[in-house]
Amino acid sequence: MMFKTNVGSADRAIRAIVGIVLLALYFMGTATGVWAWVALIVGVVMLATAVLGWCPPYSILGINTCGVKKA
Repeated sequence: MMFKTNVGSADRAIRAIVGIVLLALYFMGTATGVWAWVALIVGVVMLATAVLGWCPPYSILGINTCGVKKA
């Protein structure tokens, strides 16, 4: 794998739920205008980080929610 996993299972679950809700708001037309675009972009990013288990800002800031001890 190219990236080291830095998003733990609880974090991934929350990101997936938030991503799905935001995408649902976009596709159902509940969010309109600029908020629709914000919901789409943030929803895709949240869902992608949940699926990949890797978050770029976490890497930059040295955050790891995996709970795995570093060697």
